[in-house]
Amino acid sequence: MRHHLPTVLILASGRGERFAASGGSVHKLQALLAGKPVLQHTLDAVRASGLPWHVEDAGHGGMGDSIAAAVRATAEAPGWLVLPGDLPLVLPETLRTIAAALADCAVAVPVHQGERGHPVGFAAECLPGLLALAGEQGAASVVRQQAQQGRVLLVEVEDVGTVTDVDTVQDLDRAERLLAARR
Repeated sequence: MRHHLPTVLILASGRGERFAASGGSVHKLQALLAGKPVLQHTLDAVRASGLPWHVEDAGHGGMGDSIAAAVRATAEAPGWLVLPGDLPLVLPETLRTIAAALADCAVAVPVHQGERGHPVGFAAECLPGLLALAGEQGAASVVRQQAQQGRVLLVEVEDVGTVTDVDTVQDLDRAERLLAARR
C-alpha cells in the first residue's frame, strides 16, 4: 500500500549559514537537540509516519534545486511532502494528515495558529512545476499557480513542529524548550 502514498522529501542539503553566523559550531542538522542530531529527530518522525521517504542531501545551489532533484529521484510517487530537515519537532500524525489531504487538492499546507508551515504536500499533477524549480526559491511558485485554480487546501494542525525550524542557535534553544514541554 505504501506505493499509493506520497513520498516525504526530507531536504538536507542547505549550507546552514545562518546557524553558523548565530554562533553554531556544527552544521545545524548535526546540532544536538535533547542529545540527538536535529536531522535524526526529523527522520524519526518521518519513519514513524509510515510514509515512504527520500533524503535529498547532495550539495544543491538552493532549495528549488533540492526540491527538483528530490522529485526527479521519486518521480513515480503519487505525490510529495516537502519537509526541510531542520523541523525536528514535526509530528508523525501531521505528516499523515497532510498526505491524506492530498486526496482532495493539488497542494496541502499545514497551518498552526495562523502561520503556514511544513511539510507542504503536492499531488502528482504538480510534477512539471516541481521539476522546473531552480535556485534559492522553494515551491512557492507552484503553490501560487495551484491557488489561482482553487486547488490549495490550508489544513489546520495542532503541531507547533510545523512552524519550528532551526535556523539559529536561538531557534535550537526554543526547540529544546518546546520538546521538553512535550515530555
